[in-house]
Amino acid sequence: MLTTARLQLRDYEEDDWRRVHEYASDAEVCQYMEWGPNSADDTREFIRSAMESRRESPCRQWALALTLRSDGTLIGGCGLDIRPHAQGVIGYCLHPDFWGQGYATEAARALCGMGLRTLGLHRIFATCRPENPASARVMEKVGMTREGLLREHLHYKGQWQSSYLYSILADEYRESEE
Repeated sequence: MLTTARLQLRDYEEDDWRRVHEYASDAEVCQYMEWGPNSADDTREFIRSAMESRRESPCRQWALALTLRSDGTLIGGCGLDIRPHAQGVIGYCLHPDFWGQGYATEAARALCGMGLRTLGLHRIFATCRPENPASARVMEKVGMTREGLLREHLHYKGQWQSSYLYSILADEYRESEE
């Protein structure tokens, strides 16, 4: 479990599926994601898979529930996937009731710290759709640099999608913490 000023990032539990499904089935929440809107079975499968991945040794994929420290309310999810060459990729998704309050930035910062400090990764990257400036702002707030535009590199939801690519290196993260 990771703890920040306002959040706990913890492993998913089986009973979390209903709360996750509240936002994972919302078309507005999923519009920039490579998944969703989820059916109830999709969400249950995600929770099952997230719980299974944490049992692997070494763990290469952390899918974590975002909960408020104050009362334990599950407000979203985030993750860090380990890639070859000491790299990781992060992602985050919040229930719309909690958008615009800095929670995604707080979670992304915690994931970067975990990857770059605790796990010793060299580089963490993330992507977002150009039509999603809120996600781009999150990446910029945690010190990531926009490396470029991946033009129509993904085909999903019936069309080709482009993405901005952001990253932060271990030495840049240390500098941003001083």
